[in-house]
Amino acid sequence: MINNTSRSAVGKTLLRTILITAVVGLPGIVSVANAAELVKEFTGRDSTTTDEFEVEAPWIIDWRTRGDYPGRMGFEATLIEAPRGDYVGKVVTTRWVDNGVKLFNEGGRYRIRVDSNLMEWTIKIEQLTKKEAEEYTPK
Repeated sequence: MINNTSRSAVGKTLLRTILITAVVGLPGIVSVANAAELVKEFTGRDSTTTDEFEVEAPWIIDWRTRGDYPGRMGFEATLIEAPRGDYVGKVVTTRWVDNGVKLFNEGGRYRIRVDSNLMEWTIKIEQLTKKEAEEYTPK
């Protein structure tokens, strides 16, 4: 299942986590910081299918697009199972400079099929803790 989460909500959650850790992490108090672990990062300008990656639940796809031709550009990312190539779900479709995050609650081996026209893109695959995933709010 694919869940949307706005990038600003994710940023606020991560900022809160950092601030709480900074305050609680004072001398004499034990604290464990939660932080997403980068599994893979893909960047490009063209259509492609990414290399295979493996993740455990929960995890996110953090995507960002850049370009100079609003409305005439195109970007679509689709999650596919590896190695068979079975369709799992659409991550994003946009014609605008944009960004976002999708939360996944099933681990496995995957690839991302990217269709891009006149856009630069970055996709990060990040492993989360269960606590971090609970703090996400679908868009």
